[in-house]
Amino acid sequence: MAELHLELLLGKCVFDALGDRVGRIEEVRAEQQEDSWVILEYLIGVAAIVERLSAWNLGTSLLHFLGARKLNKSYRVPWNKLDLSNPDRPHLICSIDELKEISQQLEADES
Repeated sequence: MAELHLELLLGKCVFDALGDRVGRIEEVRAEQQEDSWVILEYLIGVAAIVERLSAWNLGTSLLHFLGARKLNKSYRVPWNKLDLSNPDRPHLICSIDELKEISQQLEADES
């Protein structure tokens, strides 16, 4: 089982298969399994910061007030869809269309 220093991974820019920027890793979701922690998913993009603060409605309102008219797309990336063989340049091993956008997931959770 590989070990990863998450503090060095946060804030790293993630790229797609074509080398285009997807966003920065803003949060990592994990769960404890026996004596270890296992990564479930990575949250990428500006909306990931808002979700981390558990203040989606307040956060988006504040961003709009500060002049952000449109949030860049933010994604939930399952642990097995992100190649970290080079932690300085993580990249997706799937198409961006296969990922759930954070805003879509939050809207589904509220329904």
